Amino acid sequence: QVQLVESGGGLVQAGGSLRLSCAASGGTFSSYNMGWFRQAPGKEREFVAHITRIVKNTYYADSVKGRFTISRDNAKSTVYLQMNSLKPEDTAIYYCAARASSVGAYDYWGQGTQVTVSS
Repeated sequence: QVQLVESGGGLVQAGGSLRLSCAASGGTFSSYNMGWFRQAPGKEREFVAHITRIVKNTYYADSVKGRFTISRDNAKSTVYLQMNSLKPEDTAIYYCAARASSVGAYDYWGQGTQVTVSS
């Protein structure tokens, strides 16, 4: 059983930056592909970014491409989401997730961290 704990959320002005972290425990971190998702009030949860386990290929939603960067440190069992040029529409609860397979549903989810961007 993998446990995921997000941190780094907060309140920031539009144009600012935040870095989210997600610390994993209870499993072999390098065995998991990792993703970030977000859910804004009244909206469905949406994909933000994904990073593969070893080669560290990255994938992004169009809405964050060029502004957000996902990375991972397998030695620290941590995945990061660097968010720059933040916009009010980035306001959401951000979740990290892990999956052992290359495709399909994620197996484990964190509790989420709130990001609020003021205009």
